[in-house]
Amino acid sequence: MSNYDNAIEISNLRKCYDGFTLDDISFNVPKGSIMGFIGQNGAGKSTTIRAILNITNTDGGSIRLLGMDHIRDEAQIKEQIAAVFDECPFHDAFKAKQINILFRGLYQNWDEQKFYGYLDRFQLPRNKKLGAFSKGMKMKMQIAAALSHGAKLLVMDEPTTGLDPVVRNEILDIFREYLSDEDNSILLSSHITSDLDKIADCVTFIDRGKLLLTGYKDDILESHGLMKCSKEDYSKIDPADIVSARINEYSVDIMVSDRDKMSRKYSGILIEKTNLEEIMLFYVNREKKEWI
Repeated sequence: MSNYDNAIEISNLRKCYDGFTLDDISFNVPKGSIMGFIGQNGAGKSTTIRAILNITNTDGGSIRLLGMDHIRDEAQIKEQIAAVFDECPFHDAFKAKQINILFRGLYQNWDEQKFYGYLDRFQLPRNKKLGAFSKGMKMKMQIAAALSHGAKLLVMDEPTTGLDPVVRNEILDIFREYLSDEDNSILLSSHITSDLDKIADCVTFIDRGKLLLTGYKDDILESHGLMKCSKEDYSKIDPADIVSARINEYSVDIMVSDRDKMSRKYSGILIEKTNLEEIMLFYVNREKKEWI
């Protein structure tokens, strides 16, 4: 086992663009876990991932990957990590053979047998140009390449977007298999919360460049709850106890962040369990406080 506790450590990360700031983001990805990185499109997920991979310069903060500094130790880190993007980075004229030659030259630990094994498993043709591949096939090609050089960390930006449910499940199974080696870790950015409900150990929510929540998924789901009440009862609830409230025609749904405490404080009101999608929705509307 390698001597670091967190596969990724991000501390006070800042990046300023015209009209958008990634504002003081801090979170860790524990080694051996899969971290779901959640937020709406435009929340700052891709900016954070580009900073992690040192594709984008930062305006402040620090990033450590596999216990190393992401800039100073970049060459060493990049031997041991793999990135998968929503858009396929390989040229449409490439065939599997060219990708194999390219990666063999890039990575000391490139495993040609493993790569072709994944191609067979994914039923990907070896002699067809990528331009003729579907989106799902291109994503599988990226994942086959990512998993064939002994990477300890996978960084993925929306890898399941636009894929049909069967392909998505197949890919999620591969991630589970990869994590059966507890030295391996995944950061998986997505706005498809149902995928993360299935496989994430931890989740980090960001919205408009700000960190909303980070922690173990089960703890976040356990602590949050959806309070359902009449409009009359709603008027008696302390606004400080509310993340945000969805106003329906006859009733109100209220997201609370401490279900046990609220159950004691408002003992007559039903508080149901919730899911990641609901939590994200209510947090995104937190500044409005009330929404329809």
